[in-house]
Amino acid sequence: MKTLYMVSLGCPKNLVDSEVMLADFEQAGYAVVQEAEQASVILINTCGFIRPAVEEAIDAILELAACKENNPGQRLVVTGCMVQRYGAELVAELPEVDLFVGLDDFPRISELIDGLGIESKIVTRPGFATYLMDHRVSRRIATPPFRSYLKITEGCDNRCAYCMIPSIRGRLRSRTVTDLIAEAIRLEQSGVRELSLIAQDLTAYGRDLDKPATLTDLLWQLLEKTSIPWLRLLYLYPASVTDELLNLMAQQPRLLPYLDIPFQHVSDRMLAAMNRHYRHSTLNGLVHRIRTLVPTCAIRTTMLVGFPGETDEDVAELIDSLHAWQLDHVGVFQYQDEDGSPAAQLPNKVTDEAKESRYQRVMAAQALISERRQQQYVGRLEPVLVEGVSEESDLLLEGRSRFQAPEIDGCIYITSGHVNPGDIVMVRITEAHTYDLVGEVVDDQENG
Repeated sequence: MKTLYMVSLGCPKNLVDSEVMLADFEQAGYAVVQEAEQASVILINTCGFIRPAVEEAIDAILELAACKENNPGQRLVVTGCMVQRYGAELVAELPEVDLFVGLDDFPRISELIDGLGIESKIVTRPGFATYLMDHRVSRRIATPPFRSYLKITEGCDNRCAYCMIPSIRGRLRSRTVTDLIAEAIRLEQSGVRELSLIAQDLTAYGRDLDKPATLTDLLWQLLEKTSIPWLRLLYLYPASVTDELLNLMAQQPRLLPYLDIPFQHVSDRMLAAMNRHYRHSTLNGLVHRIRTLVPTCAIRTTMLVGFPGETDEDVAELIDSLHAWQLDHVGVFQYQDEDGSPAAQLPNKVTDEAKESRYQRVMAAQALISERRQQQYVGRLEPVLVEGVSEESDLLLEGRSRFQAPEIDGCIYITSGHVNPGDIVMVRITEAHTYDLVGEVVDDQENG
């Protein structure tokens, strides 16, 4: 019997690729198993964006290679961004792996595995990827069936100094509105109630199409052609968030009041060095516009500390800005040199000790802000998408509000009520913690 054990690393965009591969394997007669020891094929879909992600991927490969030693005939296959980035170097570095597959060939991965022993140990094309999926490509949803992702573009044209995505995933390639609507309708028919739009930069959507389109064009069509109750926007570029988009969010309750907008820094000097195409004044104006046009909107961002040339004064400015803006969710990362990136050539490197210290300072500042922000929800009634029994305790249910994205934000622990996973129910918030909330269902009738 042909069996598959799969590990998907990295971001939701990578997860969509994993879902395409899962569907391909199932169509080829493979059964998915929960233990690596039971598999005839072990597949690892890697991230290669930053050094910690590459290290995580290599650790996973070596761990599963040990499993393969005890199971003669088992095949270990690696795909994803790391393969596209490092190519043939991996064949020599990781002889335990039977096959490496790049980003242009993963949709036919089961066919490539069946041909093992005939073709090379690596199937990839030099340079960046050019593949772009469409709605005709099958996906086997790996998230809970009531939520999913819609990947609207591949690649990126922003060329941030620290980022390897353009050299791995290629230039911006947008799917057409018609194609995306076809996939969204299929996802709705399968039971999806929360659809998160993802891309390297949602605001760049459609610029490259023969018949140009915008993100708001796509959203209008999603609102008109589907009845999915929750539509969430992840990864928007700060300089490109328009009033047209914000006004649409304010008018349409199905567009969740939540925006994930990576700022990366606030210091003009650092933003210029990072090749980010905006400055501190742009961010101030953006936060003001969001709070004015969509007052209830939760704002998530990420910050990068330790970039070459960064000073304590730059970090102090960052923390002052966080206090001024009172953002809802902030992720913080420590800069790492990436071979081939312009930033890797910059002088004035920041020491690892300074990076860690700055990381801790920013995280501590945001924790206090988050703790205060969370208090605003106590006593409020909020629609909550129920995820199921909590991992913390089987006596609690777990869900998310409109202001919490899956996997990256906190959650709501539900202490009472009879509900099912996928229900959207009204919950009264009774407690607030630094990142999570606690509440109880007040109305068992599902609210759309």
